[in-house]
Amino acid sequence: MAHAAGHNHANSNTAPDHHGHDGHVDQESLRMFGFWLFLITDCILFGTLFATYIVLHGNTAGGPTAQELFEMPGIIAETFILLTSSFTSGLAVLAMNKGDKKGLIGWLAITAALGLSFITLEVTEFVKLVHEGATIGTSAFLSSFFTLVGAHGLHVSIGLVWMIAIMIQLGKYGINSVTRRKVNVISLYWHFLDVVWIFVFTIVYLMGVM
Repeated sequence: MAHAAGHNHANSNTAPDHHGHDGHVDQESLRMFGFWLFLITDCILFGTLFATYIVLHGNTAGGPTAQELFEMPGIIAETFILLTSSFTSGLAVLAMNKGDKKGLIGWLAITAALGLSFITLEVTEFVKLVHEGATIGTSAFLSSFFTLVGAHGLHVSIGLVWMIAIMIQLGKYGINSVTRRKVNVISLYWHFLDVVWIFVFTIVYLMGVM
């Protein structure tokens, strides 16, 4: 009986740890589910902005048209930089799966540097357009253009801040279940922004100059 009581006592000691672990896993799964919900709402947001742009892109109110404003070499450079950053974010996840903390932080840093280069080029483009008199209030076409492309740029900027915060956490805590989930989430988010940009590049820029 003493043995049985000891056995039961041992079980009662181990049970809370097991439930605690399950609770932690459930919490991580819930956060991942929350991220997917966020991504779905973002798809709806961008879908609405694209639809608005498609409807309004011909309404130039006698102002400059897409053909007159868009300079493709700079846009192609932006596209190349962002697609490369998607590749490097994938390499970061591979490094994480190998348990290579240094490689993971390194690839995230390269991804962030490419993202910053993209934002710099985009801001330069916006400033140039404004100097040429093509502002958000010039026409419905430019209002929809600045809103759509600006919304994407804002998302990339948020992603950069997020990525830097994750790099700091990785440096402090290393690769664990929480930082692993955060790296997976930022990588998915970054790939999503690349897909959105491909649509921006095709619908706004390519179709605009053709």
